[in-house]
Formats: sequence, C-alpha cells, structure tokens
Amino acid sequence: MTDTKLIFDTHSHYDDKAFGEDRHELLAGLRAKGIGNIVNVGADMPSSRIALALAEQYEFVYAALGVHPSDTEGLTEADMEWILGHAKQKKVVAIGEIGLDYHWPEPTPEIQRKWFLRQIELAKETNLPIIVHSRDAAAETMAIIKETKAYECGGVIHCYSYSPEMAEEYVKMGFYIGVGGVVTFKNAKKLKRTVEIIPLSRIVLETDCPYMAPEPNRGKRNDSSQLIHVAEKIGELKGISVEEVIRVTTENALRLYRLAE
Repeated sequence: MTDTKLIFDTHSHYDDKAFGEDRHELLAGLRAKGIGNIVNVGADMPSSRIALALAEQYEFVYAALGVHPSDTEGLTEADMEWILGHAKQKKVVAIGEIGLDYHWPEPTPEIQRKWFLRQIELAKETNLPIIVHSRDAAAETMAIIKETKAYECGGVIHCYSYSPEMAEEYVKMGFYIGVGGVVTFKNAKKLKRTVEIIPLSRIVLETDCPYMAPEPNRGKRNDSSQLIHVAEKIGELKGISVEEVIRVTTENALRLYRLAE
C-alpha cells in the first residue's frame, strides 16, 4: 500500500548519465527524504530498456516506455513491437514520453507526427495512459489528441507550459497536468495561474530529473527529493498545507497510473 504522506514523482529520468556515479545510493535514500514512488520515463529505445530494468530492480520504481519526439528519427516498426511486447509487464504503467517538440527543426514535423500517432495506437492496444511531451506545438498536440481520441487512454500533459485555458480543456478531457520545478521560478506566471485555477485533483508532481530543478537549486542536478519545494509552492498558490498537496497529488498519481488499490 502506498503511503499518501510520501511524494510520488510521476516523471523522472534516473537512466540519465547525470546519475552514473551515484544512482543506486540516490535511489536507495529517497524514501528517507519523503519520496514514496517514482516513474522512470523512457525518452528513446535505450532509456526505455533501462527504465524497465530499474523498475525490475527497485520495488518502488515503475517504468514508462516510449520515444520522445526529438528522438523519433530512425525509429522502426520493430521498436514499436518491442514496446508493445514489454508494455504488458506488471511494472510498466504508461506509454511515454511521446508527443511533439517543434522547438528544434529536427526531426521534421512529419516524422514526429507519424510516431506520436503510432505510440498513441500502442497505448490503446495496451490500455495504458500516455505521457505527453509538447513544446512549441500547442494547437497541433491538442488537435491530434482530439482526432485520435487519445483522451480515452487517459494520461498526463508533462511539464505543462501552455495557457491556463488550454489546461482547463485538457482537464475536461480527463488528463492530469504535470507540475515540476518551473512553478517555483519567478517568471512562470502562466504555470502559476494554471495551478491556481485547475483543481488539485488534476495535478501531479514530477521532477523531469536530472533537469528542471526548482528554486533554490535551479540550474543544479535535480532529483525526486527536490519535489518538496514544488509541493510547497503549490500549497502557497492554493492556500493549503503542503501535507494536503502531497496527499492529493499522490492519490492522483495512483489513479493516473492505475495503481490505486
């Protein structure tokens, strides 16, 4: 049974080389720092394989399998078959992170769209929620989710960065909104407003570690223990206690990933 007094980190990348020297020590010490569960999220085929291995190694770690839009160049149908074959394993809780990222010119939008659509199909085949990465592609991401009825899978809009109004639209479709270290940044006005107006029942905590460390550690390597700063900021914005933020967001994470007893 998951302790709702502990934080659930819904999006991490402990496979990253930034954790190469102290991964085991860090993971082993997280519970003592208030972290109950984490989901390690695949961003390409190698990291999806490592995510699966970490989930098998640690009882409190779960895996998401998928390919980030920036890594879709060179993907094959054999890769999709591998994801499909392993997604039925007990510790795999989502297909992700998948989506669109038009911040950089490569891969082309056509390639990104092709594999976003294909991975939504995988989520439907496996009956798993999706973890959606969307950057500089707000309208098209929304259009694809509506056209494919991807909301039927459920899921989370990871590292949410668009308007509060669009967040409300995602919430109406049943999505959760992933909130991480950015909410503690002074210039994060849109995200702070989003947190204020959407219900706490639709917010989940995420690090995206080793990236996106919150204040006061912005620019340093992030890890799940830093989520206390995110929970405190959400509590401040909502006018509630940090304990209430942790309890509700952990319950939300259990529902999102279908781990609730």
